[in-house]
Amino acid sequence: MDYQRDLERELDGAAELRPRAMAAGGALLIVAVVLTALNLRPAITSIGPLLGEMRSELGASAVWAGVLTTLPGLCFAAAGLAAPWLSRRIGLGWAIAAGLAILTAGLIVRVLDGPAVVIAGTLLATGGIALVNVLIPVVIKGSFPTRIGVMTGVYTAALQGGGALGSALTPLLDRILGGWAGALGAWAVVSGLALALWLLGARQIEAARPLSTPTARRGPSLLRSRLAWTITLFFGTQSFLAYVVMGWLPEVFIDGGISQTRAGLLLGLISVLAVPISLVVAPLAAGRPSQSGWIVGLGVAGVAGVTGLLIDPGAAPVLWSVLVGLGMSVFSLALAVIALRARDADTTAALSGMVQGFGYLLAGVGPLLFGVLHDATGAWTVPFAMLLAVYAVQMVTGALAGRHRYV
Repeated sequence: MDYQRDLERELDGAAELRPRAMAAGGALLIVAVVLTALNLRPAITSIGPLLGEMRSELGASAVWAGVLTTLPGLCFAAAGLAAPWLSRRIGLGWAIAAGLAILTAGLIVRVLDGPAVVIAGTLLATGGIALVNVLIPVVIKGSFPTRIGVMTGVYTAALQGGGALGSALTPLLDRILGGWAGALGAWAVVSGLALALWLLGARQIEAARPLSTPTARRGPSLLRSRLAWTITLFFGTQSFLAYVVMGWLPEVFIDGGISQTRAGLLLGLISVLAVPISLVVAPLAAGRPSQSGWIVGLGVAGVAGVTGLLIDPGAAPVLWSVLVGLGMSVFSLALAVIALRARDADTTAALSGMVQGFGYLLAGVGPLLFGVLHDATGAWTVPFAMLLAVYAVQMVTGALAGRHRYV
């Protein structure tokens, strides 16, 4: 597929640097990477704590809310096609700047009018995020060739931290700024700062552009590989669960008698918890021949958390949040198995394109289906029963994907 070859060219080609690329990892670039990562989740996580208020004020249905929380996954699925194409034509740094500009514009647009404009603005914002999601790892590989592990850890921590800030601070901004529109629009200021840094440093990033274009991966198509589809289903199901949690969990807590502010903080706890767990567990698991035990263990924690939410969300919300956060930490292993199950860089790039493309399409169904089931039944029982079924699929496919073998 064309988008797989494009992504492969960006990732593999970044290893061949112009001489001045070694100097590209300056303080400005590090700050730009961190600030950019901080902006890749608040546009999504800031909606959850205000979803009930938005629906009430706008007169919107649960189906509308499901569509709103589904958009990120669908946009991320399309990023594999657009991001490498844009990077080749205007340059890596300028492509990231374009993504941040689109994100900033979307954050402003979505607070200007009614339900349709909220959807349109969110689509625009998540489209910008999707572009940046694909390209930042290329910057890290090209500009920090001797510090890939450290910079990836910093990037991951900032990514998760941004998600936590989005859910934890937005209810406070809602009170200070007098409503959901001001609270959501305020995040455009942060993305604007990141955009300014990229505009200053875009020329520097061009040092990471590849000198040559590698050939496409040879051999049988991964679309005919059972293991490749197993990894894709594992990645897709864990993303499915993550987007449901980010989009709907605050509403579940609020419906269970928890305040809006505390519901946002609980979602923030889930995001923060994933940072140390991911940074510790992923290296430990990657150092062993099989990652299946770690994947299943984290899945069991997630199942326990979802079961608690199903029975009584308000009984022990902190405990349920901790368990759900442990379950969501499997994201780092879902990324790790992509590289661990591939024999070479060409296959890694092709597998990554397939897994993330199809996986995020599956993930995009999650929030919408969760909302439809809640709207149809008027309760949370059936939606959470669905999540338990998805967790079962995640653990089975994850255990198979974690075994020591190659596509």
